[in-house]
Amino acid sequence: MNKLIVFALLSLILSGCSSAPSVSKGAIEKGKASYYADKYHGRTTASGEVFNQQALSAAHQTLGFGSRVKVTNISNNKSVIVTINDRGPFIRGRIIDLSKKAFSQIASVKQGVIDVTVERLD
Repeated sequence: MNKLIVFALLSLILSGCSSAPSVSKGAIEKGKASYYADKYHGRTTASGEVFNQQALSAAHQTLGFGSRVKVTNISNNKSVIVTINDRGPFIRGRIIDLSKKAFSQIASVKQGVIDVTVERLD
């Protein structure tokens, strides 16, 4: 009987962890964006694609692979549209990791981390 209770509790806990909240079309998140270090260029992303610093791509914790989002730098209102192909970022307070090309279109890479809005387009 105790094994059954333990199994039931573990099942509930694990099922709660597996469901990520969905982000609906048009929804906007505010937070911090960073960009990938050069050492990740050429590595395989969580979607199975090879990461390319010169592509307009990004990592997000919950959006589906292939989702397109508009990322806007709050300080200068510059925007870039990227496709989600990886998971992350895994640093507290950050909501999206951009390729270097995408980041450089909205800010100087010397900044490293910027405040952004992320709007789901599809």
